[in-house]
Amino acid sequence: MRKGQEADASAAGAVCYRAFKAIAEAHNFPPDFPSPEIAAGLLSGLIGHERFFDIVAEIDGRIVGSNFLDERNPIAGVGPITVDPALQNGNVGRALMEAVMHRARERGFVGMRLLQAGYHNRSLALYFKLV
Repeated sequence: MRKGQEADASAAGAVCYRAFKAIAEAHNFPPDFPSPEIAAGLLSGLIGHERFFDIVAEIDGRIVGSNFLDERNPIAGVGPITVDPALQNGNVGRALMEAVMHRARERGFVGMRLLQAGYHNRSLALYFKLV
């Protein structure tokens, strides 16, 4: 795990696109992002923003996930958090969540908020384990 860099946006965006697309399509919903490039554009803006904390997960030098913490308000905002669909259920998501939770505690936020798709039971179970 490491802090993201502007050059990571394309790879992280591709993971983000695939992750959101896989879960949405599994439940017959349209994907949140129309293309990997759109997802990469969003993540590029977050990585480059001074009031967002970013973290990327790597395996063998390849980005396999990312997470963000919006630090612009007294209640920190989590996400988007994404993990390569081929690696989900392997603790990458937990590590990404623990990293932003640690950051929020370290920075003294009074709380954290996270929005998620109601049909994504796997991530919901992880979030409940972490609180």
